[in-house]
Amino acid sequence: MIQITTAQWYAWIATFMFPFLRVLGLLLADPLFGNRTTPMAAKVGLAIFVTLLLAPVLPPVPQVEPASAEGVLIAVQQLLIGLAMGFAVRIALTAAEMAGQLAGLQMGLGFAVFFDPRSSAQTAVVGQFVGLFTILVFLSINGHFVVLTVLAESFRLLPVDIGPISALGWRTLVEWGGIIFSAGVLISLPVVGALLIANVAVGIMSRAAPQLNLFAVGFPITLMTGFVALYLAAPYIGPALAGLFEQAMSAIGRLLDGLSPG
Repeated sequence: MIQITTAQWYAWIATFMFPFLRVLGLLLADPLFGNRTTPMAAKVGLAIFVTLLLAPVLPPVPQVEPASAEGVLIAVQQLLIGLAMGFAVRIALTAAEMAGQLAGLQMGLGFAVFFDPRSSAQTAVVGQFVGLFTILVFLSINGHFVVLTVLAESFRLLPVDIGPISALGWRTLVEWGGIIFSAGVLISLPVVGALLIANVAVGIMSRAAPQLNLFAVGFPITLMTGFVALYLAAPYIGPALAGLFEQAMSAIGRLLDGLSPG
């Protein structure tokens, strides 16, 4: 007769639960897998499926009772690590959306907003358009597979351990968050530059012909110039977004190095 002890049950539960929490944290924060329109049951099911695939090749986990203080500490750490990795990828998408926000503001479409179910907030139309374009670029470069590969590699770089994680990794994540502003400005620079020239031209026209209705003439010109500039810059924005996601993967590597106690 086969007998299974309580210690064996705890070992089996820990072997699955701790990696599952890291995977779930990543799926909750990742811009693609963590979409708010995706049902929570689907996210949990996907996390269980990914964990089952990764469990046989993962390093050994600490044999602790999951309900003990040490088990709860490890569980919280794994969830935070997964969330941090997901936020590192989401920052890249947020930088692209900010570029769209800046471009839309210069085009005069700052008032054109609608409800975004992904963020549960009001979002500018141009920012939403650039965000969707960024997700398509992310899928075209197989970014979702790269994220899952980095997730599997994270268990080798930062294995499940009972020891505390270092605070240096959180500083790395905060520093990486600064890319939202710098990358957002750089990506929107072609459109903003073209709109600046258009606004200067409209200003010269208004000075040369004061009777000209500036709002009736200037708004269609800036709107058309913005869309044309956005269309012409799209082939160059795509590679820039791909490079931004490559930087996000590098940031995850630095994040895991910073969180490592060693």
